[in-house]
Amino acid sequence: MNAPARAPLMALDDALAALLGRAAPLADTEWVPTFDAVGRVLAQDLVSALQVPPQDNSSMDGYAVRRADVTEKGVVLPISQRIPAGHAGVPLQPGTCARIFTGAPMPEGADAVVMQEDTREVGGDLHAVHIDAIPEPGQWVRRSGEDVARGTTVLTRGQRLDEGALGLAASLGLAHLKVVRRPRVALFSTGDELVMPGEVPPEAMKPGAIYNSNRFFLRALLQRFGCEVSDLGIVPDQREATLAALKTAADHHDLILTSGGVSVGEEDHIKPAVQQLGGLDLWQIAMKPGKPFAYGHVRRDAGAGADAATACHFIGLPGNPVSSYVTFLLLVRPFLLKLQGVADPAALRLPPATPLRADFALPRADKRREFLRARRHGDGGVKLFPNQSSGVLTSVVWADGLIDNPSGTTIAPGDTVRFIALSDLLA
Repeated sequence: MNAPARAPLMALDDALAALLGRAAPLADTEWVPTFDAVGRVLAQDLVSALQVPPQDNSSMDGYAVRRADVTEKGVVLPISQRIPAGHAGVPLQPGTCARIFTGAPMPEGADAVVMQEDTREVGGDLHAVHIDAIPEPGQWVRRSGEDVARGTTVLTRGQRLDEGALGLAASLGLAHLKVVRRPRVALFSTGDELVMPGEVPPEAMKPGAIYNSNRFFLRALLQRFGCEVSDLGIVPDQREATLAALKTAADHHDLILTSGGVSVGEEDHIKPAVQQLGGLDLWQIAMKPGKPFAYGHVRRDAGAGADAATACHFIGLPGNPVSSYVTFLLLVRPFLLKLQGVADPAALRLPPATPLRADFALPRADKRREFLRARRHGDGGVKLFPNQSSGVLTSVVWADGLIDNPSGTTIAPGDTVRFIALSDLLA
């Protein structure tokens, strides 16, 4: 009897599209202080109720003048007033000027600013100023509303807030912002071989035991991308223990994320447990590292309250640490952003790659699309970490990016390769 044909490996782009198709944005929102909103996703458009700046103001330290009073170099004008930032002056009388500072509102009648470097004092008491330059109309004047006009939508629903966006919101007087609530993620690892750092000293480790590194970087990555994380620890390689962990996690979380146990071995209990409690698609993805990847759902029961009508997402990552790390960045990251309502399609795709010169050789092509740990150097080239094994976490620490190498492609020194910066994948 012939063995059944294996299903073809799924392309990474197809896997990402399928995963995003299952990620409906969370409906719940909350108000948070603008100070604390970095990385959050807006739940409504922000429309300005005012002009920014609110009135014409000076962009330089200098002297506010009437352009008609300075038609030639060498004009001397008496100083009629002094206007610091945060204070309003009085109308500027013809034939006079006002000492003005950066950000101060322009006095009525003034239509230009001469910066102080183009002037010199007349007399020690600074009651007049000698002007050595002829200003253009509007010179060094910031117009009311030139940054933001009243009624303008300045930030849009679905926008992930960075530091600049928070500053812009603050400039509109917004102390609180309405954002999508954080995804609630339950994290656990499976494997009797796993030991937590601190529980057993290195010299007392049993044969076959390893420290649980995945739990640390996955928790940190989840927090980086705006999640509330419930760390459920290490679940033994037992069917009943796995079922209990999944049931507990599903009721009060939006996503269950695991590492390990998504292969087809006899001790891999995640697959049958998720199938029993909901549904599971086990995807074999044509990428290296990270071929085994699982997506599914776990039903909630009455204990979940209003959430009982919907299911909890499940994602199972490979157990090898580099595979787990890379699949998180390429697949879980955009999934989490979609859950939070990020509307920018570019944020849900791989970041754009930079063409760089390969200063290494890769003589053996792989059937899968490879993501090679690499590091740039100053003259436009990129080097490869010598050990590309999926268990070598030192490669992730050493690298500053991934080379996106198409399937079936060898690389010779001097070839152009596609480099994706880790900083872009972590943004």
